[in-house]
Amino acid sequence: MDNRINRIKPDKEVNRDWQETVSTISAVQEGAVPENGEEKNKYLFEKMPVPQALAAMAVPTVISQLIVLIYNMADTFYIGRTNNPYMVAGAALILPIFNVCIAFSSIAGAGGGTLIARLMGAGQTEKARRVASFSIWFSVFTALFFAIMTALFMRPLLTFLGASAQTFEYARQYCSCVIMVGAVPTITAMTMGNLLRNVGCSKQAGFFISLGGILNIILDPIFMFVLLPPGHEILGAGIATTLCNTITCMNFLFLIKRLHNPILHFSLREGLPDLSLLASFFGVGLPAAMGPFLFDLDYIVLDRLMASHSDIALAAIGIVLKAERLPLNVGIGLCLGMVPLAAYNYSAGNLPRMRDVLHTTRTVGLVFCMGSIALYELFAPFLVRIFISDPPTVALGTDFLRMRALATVMMFLSFIYVYFFQALGKGKQATILVVMRWLVINIPMLFILDGLFGMYGCAWSQLVSDTIVAFLSWLIYRHYTRKLPGLSEAV
Repeated sequence: MDNRINRIKPDKEVNRDWQETVSTISAVQEGAVPENGEEKNKYLFEKMPVPQALAAMAVPTVISQLIVLIYNMADTFYIGRTNNPYMVAGAALILPIFNVCIAFSSIAGAGGGTLIARLMGAGQTEKARRVASFSIWFSVFTALFFAIMTALFMRPLLTFLGASAQTFEYARQYCSCVIMVGAVPTITAMTMGNLLRNVGCSKQAGFFISLGGILNIILDPIFMFVLLPPGHEILGAGIATTLCNTITCMNFLFLIKRLHNPILHFSLREGLPDLSLLASFFGVGLPAAMGPFLFDLDYIVLDRLMASHSDIALAAIGIVLKAERLPLNVGIGLCLGMVPLAAYNYSAGNLPRMRDVLHTTRTVGLVFCMGSIALYELFAPFLVRIFISDPPTVALGTDFLRMRALATVMMFLSFIYVYFFQALGKGKQATILVVMRWLVINIPMLFILDGLFGMYGCAWSQLVSDTIVAFLSWLIYRHYTRKLPGLSEAV
């Protein structure tokens, strides 16, 4: 009897418990976010209003993209403070090699990440776990292989990229840090960031990527100008970059262990993905990896054509290629936020929600791009002067920036459909769009317009090319979605 009496609560506690129960029931009925982590992610993918879900996935990614953009510019800025053109050139020579790291991370990050999201949508958790562990270890071993190959063939590789007697040693120092030592943590961190985003942990992924970028901005001048003697600034920049990428990688490792996510883990004991999953993994991952290579090729052709006109034209377009990155990085961040939502709902059979995710992403991206055009048209001279004060270069850079800025909207439309097809696991369509954009249209258009209108033709080529690509991409998207049930009205 005493025990029963002791279990009876006072009236105030009963009223409070009842009010909490009523509040909980009301919250569930109104579609409030569940407290449980797994249920919360499920709500994000399936029930949360699309604009809110896209914001939850895309905003952290956009912020991290912008911080990465800033620290990439900061690296160039700090090395430029040495007033040593050979050191600047040595660092620039490593960019194509570093982009190979990005390509390797895209195989596992995009190929594995989108596949995991689709398997989650289909309720196939065990298969998703196998893909997750395989993706992480694939990135580790490919990065290790790439680092070893770079070390063995560094001299012929740097010579092939254009290293001279004056720039070779600087390029070697930077490559030794960023690639030989840094390839494994860099590629693995990029892959884990993609995987975290695709299981709904976009906020955590964005936070640690941003933290690594901010830390790099802080450590660059310390290693370059304080800890190392003069003449070793590029080595300091390489050490700072590698250290920050390693810290980011370790943060992701600890985060995955602490989250206890039902999908993300490191053990291969559950087995490898079957052949059909591997086909989907590489079917999306390889086209995603092609992007950085063809992107580089396009820029190399543009630089060579501008250099044939004058050194000032080359300097001006180099500045413009940095200044125009803002809407591009924001657009990529939006698309990366869109991909898991579209992939999950496609596999779950919720095609109207998948369509709404694409439409919302496209609308937000177009609005931002149009605002960016206005910004560039109004403030082009100021933006160019941030990088250089030479009047002829500023004048030419202003013209180039205003011309290329007009392509911003079409550029966004050109790559959003690539990300959409990657989300759906349609590697064939994604490959067609990537190859069509760079090899079939962009690069030939550079030569055509350069021959007709000189260096201004090169500047206008982006608008002409991306207008054609955007229209053809929409036609391919339209043709595919017409075949999906309930989406014949999609635009």
